[in-house]
Amino acid sequence: MKHKHVFAIDIVLIAGTLLVLAGLIGYSRPLVIAPLPGFVTADTSVLFEFEKAGLILIDDNPDFTSPDRIYAEDNLVINLKPGVYYWKVQGIAGTESEIRELTILSEVNLKLKQVSEGMYEVVNAGNVELDVEVYDDKEIVGNIVLGIDESKEVSGTKFIGSQKD
Repeated sequence: MKHKHVFAIDIVLIAGTLLVLAGLIGYSRPLVIAPLPGFVTADTSVLFEFEKAGLILIDDNPDFTSPDRIYAEDNLVINLKPGVYYWKVQGIAGTESEIRELTILSEVNLKLKQVSEGMYEVVNAGNVELDVEVYDDKEIVGNIVLGIDESKEVSGTKFIGSQKD
C-alpha cells in the first residue's frame, strides 16, 4: 500500500512539472500581431507589431536563406522596397513565430508644379525610380530619370513617367 501511495505522489509531481514546463514554453513563444498575413500595401513604411521577441527576420523567400536580421525590443517601422517579403520574429531561446507574407506594391506617381510659362518642376511622388519622357506638343524633347522623392525643373508640354527597369 505504501508503494502505491508514493507512486501516486510521483506521478502527480511529474505531471505537475510537465504542465508547468509546457506553460513556460508556450508563454515564451513570440506573438506576431501586425502586419496581418497576406498584407498588401503601396506604402513602403511598414509597422511590425509583436510581443516576446527581440529579432525580426525578413527575407524575399520563405526558406529564409538570406534574411535581414533586425534587432528590436519594441514594435518597429521598417522601410522596404516594393516586392514580396516573408517575415517572422524570434524570441527567447530561439523560439520562432509563424511565418507571414507581405507585399509592397510599386507605385508610379508623377506630380507637376508649374514654375513659369512652359517650365515645370517634375516630382517623383511614388515609391520606385522613374523614367520620364518630356514632350513639346507631340515631339519628344528629352528623357529624365527621377529617384524616389527627387524633382527636376524641365521645359515641356507633356510628361509621361514609367517605372525604371
